[in-house]
Amino acid sequence: MKVQVDPIRCHAHGICAELLPERISLDDWGYPIVDQAPLDPELEAHAKRAAAACPTLALMLRAGQPPRSRRRIVPTPRTSSSNSS
Repeated sequence: MKVQVDPIRCHAHGICAELLPERISLDDWGYPIVDQAPLDPELEAHAKRAAAACPTLALMLRAGQPPRSRRRIVPTPRTSSSNSS
C-alpha cells in the first residue's frame, strides 16, 4: 500500500503530516511531501486515519501494483505468397 496526494485537491491543511509523520512532511507552504516507499503493515492503520481525516479528500491510499508481466511478444513471420504460372 502506498500513500498518494492529489495536488489539485490539497489545500495544505497539514493534518496528514500530523497523523502520518513517518511518511509525510510539509514543504515551506504547508503542502505535503510524501515518501513513495510502500507502507509498513504497522503504519497502515495510521495512513487510513490520515486519509479519512483529510478535509479535501486529497490523501489517498493505493494498493501495491502487481509486477508487470515480462512476457515477450514475438511477431509471427510473414510468408510471401508467390503466384506460380
